[in-house]
Amino acid sequence: MTLTSTKIAIIGAGRGGTALLELLHQIPDVDIVGIADKDPAAPGLQRAKDLNVPVEEQVYDLIRNHGVNLIMDVTGDPSMAPFIQAMKRPGAEVLSGATTRLLWKLVQHQSKLEAELFQADKLAGLGSFAAGIAHDINNPLQLILGLAENLTDEQDLTVVHEQARDITEAVKRTSAICRDLTRYARRNGTGEDIMVNLNTKLDEALRIARYAVTLQDVTVVKRYAEDASVLGNPDELLHVFVNLITNAVQAIQDRGTLTLHTNVGPDGQVSASVSDTGCGIPKEAFSKIFEPLYTTKPPGKGTGLGLYNVMSVISKMEGHICVESDVGVGTTFRIEFPQVQPTTSCAPL
Repeated sequence: MTLTSTKIAIIGAGRGGTALLELLHQIPDVDIVGIADKDPAAPGLQRAKDLNVPVEEQVYDLIRNHGVNLIMDVTGDPSMAPFIQAMKRPGAEVLSGATTRLLWKLVQHQSKLEAELFQADKLAGLGSFAAGIAHDINNPLQLILGLAENLTDEQDLTVVHEQARDITEAVKRTSAICRDLTRYARRNGTGEDIMVNLNTKLDEALRIARYAVTLQDVTVVKRYAEDASVLGNPDELLHVFVNLITNAVQAIQDRGTLTLHTNVGPDGQVSASVSDTGCGIPKEAFSKIFEPLYTTKPPGKGTGLGLYNVMSVISKMEGHICVESDVGVGTTFRIEFPQVQPTTSCAPL
């Protein structure tokens, strides 16, 4: 049976209209016919243009659109409801007033919950990094302690200078570890998205992932394309890649290969993939792995939020993620990012 898409008109492009626009744009089988507001500077109008959603100057034209079967009034203007009822086409339904405001509040609540789930997964991940972090920090600290003890009795200035340089390098290594973990743990910024170099971000994620999983018996292969940059939130993309890399290494039960790959197609389409030669994922689990709280790991070894958050980030970017896997052979997660035209003022991170 073929489902008919719901064709929606949004009246009002303020905060409420913008929030609904963002939500509805991500839902399959929902077609936003257009959005209208009497204020040409309303934020939802510019966002609609970014999303290629038609912007109407006249509310009447949008209400009378022959394709519309649901009109959502987010203006907060009591006089708008009777106007819409009088002007709408027969068969078109109207959501207005308290109903639409309630829907807006639900959207805000959902966004808050998603942010909290994202942060909870980060903090849970940091817990699994604890042993690796302690080991990596303890090594340079022991070196610093030993060198400092030697310096108390050392009279040769040449030796003192050499050991001082060794202490400086050990401090730099410790500082780098703390910097990586601080960047991973911090909450996402609310600023605008920027151009992010995927090769650099994959390398950063690999450094962080090694605190959670051992890479001793894993061969890392990098196949990076030049200029593999996308428009997005660098902290969120870092979290995506740390999740995928950590899962991949955990799936390798003995020796194996982890492959990090970026690609820029002839049409400018940018993609990134993380592949492993691990245990693989059963086909029957494909439809569940991106659901919240679903995990195939033993109790205490996973939150079930990792891939859900990965999917949430990529969906928000209007990208696509897919999985290919064979049990006993390995798994590949591939992300296709939306095509963008970077501005000259943005430098890739």
